[in-house]
Amino acid sequence: MILMGDEVRRTQGGNNNAYCQDNETSWFDWTLVERHTDIHRFVKELNGRRLRREADHERRRLSLNQLIGQATKAWHGVKVGQQPDWGENSHSFALFTGLRKEGLFVYLILNAYWGALEFELPPLPHPPSMAWRRWIDTSLPSPDDIGPWETAPAIDGARYHVGPRSVVVLVEKIPEGAI
Repeated sequence: MILMGDEVRRTQGGNNNAYCQDNETSWFDWTLVERHTDIHRFVKELNGRRLRREADHERRRLSLNQLIGQATKAWHGVKVGQQPDWGENSHSFALFTGLRKEGLFVYLILNAYWGALEFELPPLPHPPSMAWRRWIDTSLPSPDDIGPWETAPAIDGARYHVGPRSVVVLVEKIPEGAI
């Protein structure tokens, strides 16, 4: 959940119950917008992805629970097929999910480790001309950390270097009839 001001690091000093305070705790500091343009741009791009989705296609969709039930899901460690370490000292995992009927595949990588890790990428179930595309990589400097979904750069190779304490979202939307 994103609250007004989160997109520019407005914290209210950790006070989540400041609605009744008429003081600096609850006031919006407009200089934060300029100071944190990188975070503001990142959140705008996330919101923009939702606004640019195909609305007609969305209206025909099933409920979220039905979509999740139909999706292909697989948890991985740094290697494809390797189960992630779910122990309390674990620092990384990846999730592959795909809606084959819709031609949408997502690979989410979370690296909470203090060092960079190399993650193997799962093969995509479609023509070899298609490739994973980097939509989000929070280890990259702004504005390369996120870009428009539709123009995300293709990933070369079967591995992806994931920076320390970062999130990576790789996507592929396959044209209808290609699979």
